[in-house]
Amino acid sequence: MGSRFFGLPEGTRMWRRGADSDGFVANFVETEQIVQMNGHTASFVQVRGSIPVIWDQIVDLTYRPKFEILTLEEVPQVVERHFLDLTKRYGNVHAVDLVNKHGGEGRLCEKYGSAMQHIGIDDVRYLHFDFHKICGDTEIEWLSILYHRVEAFLFLNRYFLVNDKGEKVQGQVGVVRTNCIDCLDRTNVTQSMFARKMLESQLRRIGVFSVGESISGHPNLDRSFKILWANHGDDISIQYAGTPAMKGDFVRCGQRTMQGIVQDSWTSLMRYYLNNFRDGTKQDAIDLLHGYFIVSVSKNVASAIKKGGIEALASFPVAFSLIMTGFFFGTISLRQVRYDPWNLVVAVMWMGMSFVVTSFVRANGRVFCNRPRLHQPRY
Repeated sequence: MGSRFFGLPEGTRMWRRGADSDGFVANFVETEQIVQMNGHTASFVQVRGSIPVIWDQIVDLTYRPKFEILTLEEVPQVVERHFLDLTKRYGNVHAVDLVNKHGGEGRLCEKYGSAMQHIGIDDVRYLHFDFHKICGDTEIEWLSILYHRVEAFLFLNRYFLVNDKGEKVQGQVGVVRTNCIDCLDRTNVTQSMFARKMLESQLRRIGVFSVGESISGHPNLDRSFKILWANHGDDISIQYAGTPAMKGDFVRCGQRTMQGIVQDSWTSLMRYYLNNFRDGTKQDAIDLLHGYFIVSVSKNVASAIKKGGIEALASFPVAFSLIMTGFFFGTISLRQVRYDPWNLVVAVMWMGMSFVVTSFVRANGRVFCNRPRLHQPRY
């Protein structure tokens, strides 16, 4: 299996979101699954990519930063440019949208779905499937509903096949485009299901499987397939988010496991830490390596990274230390009130300091986060 990255300049999860004005999207990955057996070669291509709307989600120390659509009036044009490019590359396109129908994801879903209803391209169709609502955390078998809705498109647009004489039998004339918010966790589970179904069809076509035979009936092949796709999802996730993919037990084991739930909790915490306190510097390094920020004699790098205003004073470790110090000494003072009532005043002062610092951090969350400073993409 091989993957190729296209779209927006490379970057980290929170600093490369959505699309640009030309319709190129973040985390756009073309995945090709190739099988060679009995002299035949078959391949199946599918793609993933961020919702093709100009939006961002700037970190601000909250667990789920707000989604913001930057140019609402340009949504239809950006969506159409994106799918025009896809149809030129792949032919027919079936867009599968896995995001939630509520909250910030719901607003993005609404704008994306509305633009798709009015898109002026005949070779494009759109399907929304609320992964979290339908499958939840454990009911992965409900993904079969999605497969039955997409099955006709998959087999109508086929896959690439070369016979044992080296002759091209057929080509793939369309592609399924899958997305969730990050195009990592829900997307990988869904793409692995499509890939499994198409691999079974390919193996029947070249005479390895009989009619009705499936991968699950061959334990070694089944295990290898699951490991292949789980590792594939981890690789893409590590590059984009800095952690392995979540919901990996769905792909690796075919079901939700306690170990997988614990691992996902840890992964979620790690993503929060990296997004808020590490990815800004990492994004600057990526921009330097890829030439999006050019160092020259006339360009003062020091001025680009210089902090000013509140940001010059903002240090999360210092703020956290002050909060914990106030809480600690405030608690000790409260315990001493029965010996000396004046300790109540001292406790209020310490707790007040913690409250003021906490309020300041919450009100100015963005300036306490690690942000890229060398290059800001122009939409």
